[in-house]
Amino acid sequence: MWKYRELIINLALSDLKSRYQNTILGFFWSLLSPFLMSMVLFFVFRSIFKQEENFLLNLLVGMMAWRFFLVSTNASLMSIVGKPSLVIKVYIPRQILVLSGALANLIGSFLEFVTLLPVIFVILGTVPVTVLLFPFIHLFYFWLIFGVGLLLSSLYVYFRDLNQIWEVLLNILFFSCPIVYPLSMVSERLMPYYFLNPITNLIEMFRDVMVKGTLPRLENVAVVSGFGAAIFLIGSYVFDRLQRRFAEEI
Repeated sequence: MWKYRELIINLALSDLKSRYQNTILGFFWSLLSPFLMSMVLFFVFRSIFKQEENFLLNLLVGMMAWRFFLVSTNASLMSIVGKPSLVIKVYIPRQILVLSGALANLIGSFLEFVTLLPVIFVILGTVPVTVLLFPFIHLFYFWLIFGVGLLLSSLYVYFRDLNQIWEVLLNILFFSCPIVYPLSMVSERLMPYYFLNPITNLIEMFRDVMVKGTLPRLENVAVVSGFGAAIFLIGSYVFDRLQRRFAEEI
């Protein structure tokens, strides 16, 4: 991969630019989308969760974190199928196509979170010093998303119904994460199983460092690290096995 670092950077920047090409607001669409959705959810649920401390900030952070997973995995589905000329006519490690797209979304998501800092300052009156840990958590998240992307992109070459299946799974995953509701709503009996979801752990880690001003819990870090390593290894294995016939299937 290191040999192709310039190509990876160029592809990532190209993906990032093409996403907002010919749009009036450009990058600001990526900010408006989660912000407006958060506002809708806030006004719908504020009467239910009005006792929840910093409900609006927790909602914004949760939506930003979820958007990174949503946009990145949906883009990963098309990483191979969407670039047939680079698969058929040019020899490059095909993992690069998935990696460059994930990097483009990493940059976009990082900028989205940075623009959230003034909102945190206005509401809390300060920005917690623990926010300096945010880039490291985001890299953990990126590692997990890259592994999922390798798995999805390779399977989609052979099974074109996967996009419909993945859309349903995303909806299920969204409501199984504490994005629009607090963890206090989850039964204590179910909490250990609930935290087996790595996205739940990541959302709580983001909220810890950006809103609460506390360090992430070691259990959360362990779950995210273990699951990230496992999905990366599985995704890499499946991708390596299936990529032999990519050119034929495309």
